[in-house]
Amino acid sequence: MITILTPTYNRAHTLHRLFSSLCAQNNKSFEWLVIDDGSQDNTETLLHEFQKKSDFNIRIIFQENSGKHVAINTGVFSAKGDWIFIVDSDDALTPDAISEVSRSLKNLALKQIAGVCYRKANFNGLMIGSTDVFDSEMMCLKPTSAGRQLKGDLAYIFRKEFMLSNLFPVIAGEKFIPELYIWNKISDYGDIYFYVNKFTHLCEYLPDGYSRNFFNCLKANPRGFLIYYRAQVFRDDRVTAKLKCLVRAAQCYFFIFLKFIK
Repeated sequence: MITILTPTYNRAHTLHRLFSSLCAQNNKSFEWLVIDDGSQDNTETLLHEFQKKSDFNIRIIFQENSGKHVAINTGVFSAKGDWIFIVDSDDALTPDAISEVSRSLKNLALKQIAGVCYRKANFNGLMIGSTDVFDSEMMCLKPTSAGRQLKGDLAYIFRKEFMLSNLFPVIAGEKFIPELYIWNKISDYGDIYFYVNKFTHLCEYLPDGYSRNFFNCLKANPRGFLIYYRAQVFRDDRVTAKLKCLVRAAQCYFFIFLKFIK
């Protein structure tokens, strides 16, 4: 079974869209596990309403506001599925998403894979990132290489046991660690197959999201970013990328120092 894992914080205004897309799935062999990271809006009430009218299993776990990475850890521990499909609370799925993922996992069942991955598109159906049409439907890549080639956010489905072996570090006073740090570590446990011409996610970038608030996020979470950038120096084989990571690491040290002297 697949666990759709959704960390959420104050997204009552977008969760209905995701719920509607799950109701529209042509394959209901999944559970929806929502981790409410201390929302202050009416997320809790809304989720209980969803539970009453859904034809698939919805489980809700509430935690104090600790950050998305901690919410993912909580969800990994609690997931009942062997595969974890991380879907953000402001995203939606295409109607064939679960069928597509299930088909891929079945076709790759004889391989000890770590996961599969699909593309994302905006709500107008335009692919995010590279618009090139690749000759091969499926490519075996590392997450860092995939990000470089596909140039956009990606939709990962990972084997639960490998996620359990690679939980996000928890740093006191910080609430964010770049996900690519963990995705790269998971790829050390097995191959990840990327379906480079197919999207399963529809998404948008909200004004209060990470993509539009990168610098403030780095300033508030320098130790988490430092873990990531130090690892990326060795992960990325491009000299320019290594230099960029070193510059970002220096920024992290600077912000850590500023926090220390306050």
